[in-house]
Amino acid sequence: MARAMTMAEKILAAHAGLDEVEPGQLIECDLDLVLANDVTAPIAISTARQIADTVFDADRVILVPDHYVPNKDIKSAEQAKIVRDFARAQNISHFYEVGCMGVEHALLPEQGVVGAGDLIIGADSHTCTYGALGAFSTGVGSTDAGVGMATGKAWFKVPETIKFVVDGQLAPGVTGKDVILHIIGMIGVDGALYKAMEFTGSAIEALPMDERMSISNMAIEAGGKAGLIPVDDVTRAYMDGRTERPWTEYHSDPDADYADVIHIDAASIVPTVAFPHLPSNTRPVAEARDVRIDQAVIGSCTNGRLDDMRQAAEVLRGRTVHPDVRCIVIPATQQVYRQCIDEGLMDVFLDANCAVSTPTCGPCLGGYMGILAAGERAIATTNRNFVGRMGDPTSEVYLSSPAVAAASAVLGHIGLPDDLD
Repeated sequence: MARAMTMAEKILAAHAGLDEVEPGQLIECDLDLVLANDVTAPIAISTARQIADTVFDADRVILVPDHYVPNKDIKSAEQAKIVRDFARAQNISHFYEVGCMGVEHALLPEQGVVGAGDLIIGADSHTCTYGALGAFSTGVGSTDAGVGMATGKAWFKVPETIKFVVDGQLAPGVTGKDVILHIIGMIGVDGALYKAMEFTGSAIEALPMDERMSISNMAIEAGGKAGLIPVDDVTRAYMDGRTERPWTEYHSDPDADYADVIHIDAASIVPTVAFPHLPSNTRPVAEARDVRIDQAVIGSCTNGRLDDMRQAAEVLRGRTVHPDVRCIVIPATQQVYRQCIDEGLMDVFLDANCAVSTPTCGPCLGGYMGILAAGERAIATTNRNFVGRMGDPTSEVYLSSPAVAAASAVLGHIGLPDDLD
């Protein structure tokens, strides 16, 4: 009788050509996709060239320059050129140039490149985002990505899985971002170290795809190897007619072994903010109103999708950003940008005195488009708030949902939409 397995184990077993796997087992797997960006791809490309003249499959290697593009300086231009030249020479079908590109982890699901059951490695830690579609996706170093580009294979140690069951109804104004901040605050930044995180329960099932992606995106901030959400009607509706390859559903067996099962009452989750300098340093927004801010950033691979833009615009509509605050809005993809225009959201942002950018990771990693000076504070819908993450080492980053970031931009300090007149 086959061993009962989690969805993470089933995906890995299928790609290793095995009937079953168990935690701790070392396996070699065939990859569906290998991803890299303008920062990580140059090293990966160098590694791939040492192994083979061509990539294993020109349709399965994805190159998305998004961190320092449009190029901010000569060095970033040189990195982007390495990626561009390689993509052309190898006839990479999924190369997204400026004007077509977006923030990678928002772009790939939107474009139908990733799907349920896929095994994906990406030379970016937030590759775990695609777990929201029922895929096993994880971040790797550039060297591993380069080997994957050349061979289509990677080694894995099968991780244990922690199951998070979030049952009940989320209060109005509580989003997927608040759910994952709440969980990271509970278990810490190493609470799921090298473990798959599986998010289930009625509260998760009620969330739209955009908010599910925010949850999976931040699995790495708890040390997670992957962040998976079981495929359901919401997932199928998103993928149907969108994904370019057939997809496969894998569901955990009812009697699968978990490292831990954590039950969370959805009603206990409130709008949450992560204080410096760890995503686990969380507090209710209601207890953070004394924190004055200089900048608000709404965007990133965590919260730059259409639902995020709508939530921010709803708060900003008819209001203006506090005169002491700079508010930067970055739609995550060209499609989101266009939809913001079509729905009138761009007018809302501009009328509120926000600066709106073309898609880029920009300020999230302290790249450009919003660097902080000494002592400045930013509230951001991004995923990390480490020391110096957005600029000077004495600056501070507070993580929140789009609605809270927008409300804080208007108030001049961290606060809730309900605090506005």
